[in-house]
Amino acid sequence: MLVLTRKQNEVIRIGEDVQIVVVEIIGERVRMGVIAPRSVPVHREEIYRQIQEGGRDVKRVADSDVKANR
Repeated sequence: MLVLTRKQNEVIRIGEDVQIVVVEIIGERVRMGVIAPRSVPVHREEIYRQIQEGGRDVKRVADSDVKANR
């Protein structure tokens, strides 16, 4: 595991196409943004696990949640 320290507005780059941006730090909570091509699925861990377990309804909810936040 690679462990990095970043400040607000700093970026972590994964390959050429994916960026993780530290959007905001409030107390112990960090808000991050992910910039990635639409072809790269991006999910929170708990949603990813539910999708892997066959929760197709979860995928629909996750997709609509992403569209609502764009």
